Amino acid sequence: MKLILAEKPSVAKNIADALGIKVKKDGYFEGNQYLITWAFGHLLQLNDAKDYDNKMARRKMDNFPFIPAKFEYKVKSNPKNRQWADQGAKKQLSIIHSLMKRQDISAIISACDYDREGQLIGDSIIYRAKPVKPVYRLLLNEWTKDEVLKGLELLRPNEELRPLQDAGVSRQWADWVIGINLTSVATLKYQKGKGKALNIGRVLLPTLKIIYDRDKEIKSFVPEDYFKLMATFQTENNDIYEGAYIENSEDKFKQRENLDTLQELIQQKEAIVIDKKVEKKKEFPPFLFNLSSLQGHITSKYKGWTSDKVLKVAQSLYEKKFITYPRTSSTALEETLVGKTAKVLDTLAEDLPYKSEIKFMKTNRVFNNAKVESHSAIIPTYMKPKRLSVDEQIVYDGIKNRFIMQFMPVAEFEETKIHTKIVDEAVKGIFESKGRVQLVEGWKKVEKIVSKDKLLPIVQLRERMKVTNAEVTAHVTKPPKPHTEKTLLRVMETCGKSFKEDDDVEFVGSILTGFSIGTPATRAETIKKLKDVGYINTQGKSLLCTELGRNLVETFPVKSLFDLEFTGRLEKSLSDIQKGAVPKREFLNTVFQFTKQSVEEIKLDQEVTIQEVTTTSSASQSHEVLGACPACGGKIVEGSKGFGCSNWKNGCKFAIWKNDKYLRALKKKPTKTMVKSLLKNQKAYVKGLTSKQGKKFNAYLSYEKNPDNQYYSWSMEFEKK
Repeated sequence: MKLILAEKPSVAKNIADALGIKVKKDGYFEGNQYLITWAFGHLLQLNDAKDYDNKMARRKMDNFPFIPAKFEYKVKSNPKNRQWADQGAKKQLSIIHSLMKRQDISAIISACDYDREGQLIGDSIIYRAKPVKPVYRLLLNEWTKDEVLKGLELLRPNEELRPLQDAGVSRQWADWVIGINLTSVATLKYQKGKGKALNIGRVLLPTLKIIYDRDKEIKSFVPEDYFKLMATFQTENNDIYEGAYIENSEDKFKQRENLDTLQELIQQKEAIVIDKKVEKKKEFPPFLFNLSSLQGHITSKYKGWTSDKVLKVAQSLYEKKFITYPRTSSTALEETLVGKTAKVLDTLAEDLPYKSEIKFMKTNRVFNNAKVESHSAIIPTYMKPKRLSVDEQIVYDGIKNRFIMQFMPVAEFEETKIHTKIVDEAVKGIFESKGRVQLVEGWKKVEKIVSKDKLLPIVQLRERMKVTNAEVTAHVTKPPKPHTEKTLLRVMETCGKSFKEDDDVEFVGSILTGFSIGTPATRAETIKKLKDVGYINTQGKSLLCTELGRNLVETFPVKSLFDLEFTGRLEKSLSDIQKGAVPKREFLNTVFQFTKQSVEEIKLDQEVTIQEVTTTSSASQSHEVLGACPACGGKIVEGSKGFGCSNWKNGCKFAIWKNDKYLRALKKKPTKTMVKSLLKNQKAYVKGLTSKQGKKFNAYLSYEKNPDNQYYSWSMEFEKK
């Protein structure tokens, strides 16, 4: 008999289904020589500072820096009351440990996610009970039946995963030490009033700095005027085309006077084609998704999506066996997955109208070990979903389409470039015209991507024509755009290094070796936390620094915490620990020393207030954020009279009133659960509505903006039988 520990109940159910186990007991499945139990993610957490020393219960400057001689764990706290242990976690932990001690159990198998957090979750639970039985590791990239059965035949001794555990522990201890010490000391030093703290974190601050720098760049941007000269040419066959004036390789000019003179000069003049190039070019599909590129794709394409939401939906698809492991930084597949990938492609292509164009090939863009870090890129599994939620369908289709694109024909287009010269010695420059025609649609057919063709007439070299019109146009240079979640994720992923889809494999591989800000699993959480603590806010898809965020960046003295290079090196060290190249103790000593120096630096800093907390603002901040405002992207919170947007002072009028007339007529009041569902899914399933005849019924309610004004109205939809 073997005991398997899964990270979540849904994964335990997948394993039980694969093994044909139907019997479910209190906290575990049993059958076919296996017991399968589960955690709820982390069942244990690091002790609070006060658990080590009573004096730490009171936040005093003299108590810091505080670094425990030995790090210890306890059952995770109840989220509603941190003074008490979570009773559900406590009960499940007891069940797991009692199963481990059963006489008929010969081995323990950790089946938690194959990453450093998953390793940490499994090891913290298993080794807390000091097992004498052998511990093995089930390492899977997906939870389909075939992979589960195959994985159970290829178990590895858990000791071989010690570097992965060291990386997980190092990350956890480092973030605890930096967070507890610097958050406490910064709050004591720079905050007036009691309440929320000034959050200081290893990943939080450099991410804030990226947004701050872009905001500052936009604010300091000085627009400049420039001018262009456009001419329209007519051929002998009465075809016309436009060209832009270029002189000394420049088509933008700061002075208008010379262009005005040229405009007058070239009117009705004769011109000649001095150069014509026609070149066929190939367009390859974008790489397979890693988590960051998936989040960027969805958040930029669909309104109301955040990177955190994309991760949650992708995790749900993974646990339902429809996609592979989503928390990956890789954009290619391991070369050992060729056969499996062909099977998946064959299954997914069955019902597609362009099935005849799909052809499986082993290419370096798709199968490349140099581009794989721990986990392969995200692709669908061979299991086709029959029913998905609206959100799941959006994410699944994105992953499926990106996968199929890799095996469609390469798109091809023809680019034509014409240089036309005015027959006049006074005109030094030439006019350039560009045209483009899509020849092969190829992979663009998958998502109906329409190419912007610009046709040029057929002209011959040395052909003469006439200028029929010339115009000087005025333009203004534009500032850089604010960061969106898509652009921010890219900067975090590459630690500020520039990166394009078509960069060579070696360069992309170097980026994927851990030199980044955070990990694919934590970046979305970091962005969400920046919003929750009030350092940034959103306007539409734009991410902007708040006054508090700006104050923190400009005042907080530990500048290395804002430095992308510094944070990138720490993340690189964690990656190296995971590979067994750097010892855990070396990394932790560096972090502990940095923390001690930073605490002293803060203590010696000038007296200044970064944040002033009043009773009113503290109370308002304690409201639970129910979701993003559909009108402005702000935070929806519950008030005494309704559910409204936190940006109401800036003019946002979105609200769902508790005495709403429409709901009152149905004998219903809006609840937090209903509002959360409306914000997340654009509709809520509401039970117990009452008709005019007094009959009870259930229906889907939507709260949507009227197309012709700024108000919102309710609509009702009944469940399809």
